[in-house]
Amino acid sequence: MSKEKIVVLVGSASDLPFAHRVEDFLRESSFQVKCEYRISSAHRNMEKLLNDLKSYEQSENRIVYITMAGLSDALSGVVAGISQHPVIACPPDLEKHGLPKAFSSMMMPQGIAVSLVSTPENAALAAVKILALSDLSLKKHVTEYLDKLKDVVAKADADLRKKGKHEREREHIERIEHLEKMEHTEDT
Repeated sequence: MSKEKIVVLVGSASDLPFAHRVEDFLRESSFQVKCEYRISSAHRNMEKLLNDLKSYEQSENRIVYITMAGLSDALSGVVAGISQHPVIACPPDLEKHGLPKAFSSMMMPQGIAVSLVSTPENAALAAVKILALSDLSLKKHVTEYLDKLKDVVAKADADLRKKGKHEREREHIERIEHLEKMEHTEDT
């Protein structure tokens, strides 16, 4: 019997705190999708990576890989080049290295498809949406999750509209004063 699974492959143990945000999101959002973690380096131990992938590829599970590797991010390309399953790159050092890092995760040769998502939470949601394409129960849960997000926005808008113009202006002035105070604190 086939099961949905997210496999998070990290390049090193130092990536695990960032990676665990995937499972935190799944739990907090009540998505019933199994999540597994493996440390697999495309540079330091290619043989282990290939053996791990072979095992996953032979399983009957519906898998989405989330790869999290620093620097050159060879991990994402290698996994995408071998696997029949979708690969989502979520580099732990994207904010630090910016566009050059993004390019190392998404500039792949033709036929090597890697999607780039900047946060573990959104990578988890993207993986769940992919898995939901073949699971009606999971698809229903994704719809419920998105409806909750819509409700939050609608409630915030309704709360804002209830406030009078004077109250909104006062909050705006307080926010500006707070930001100015923060800037002044940073300068000293």
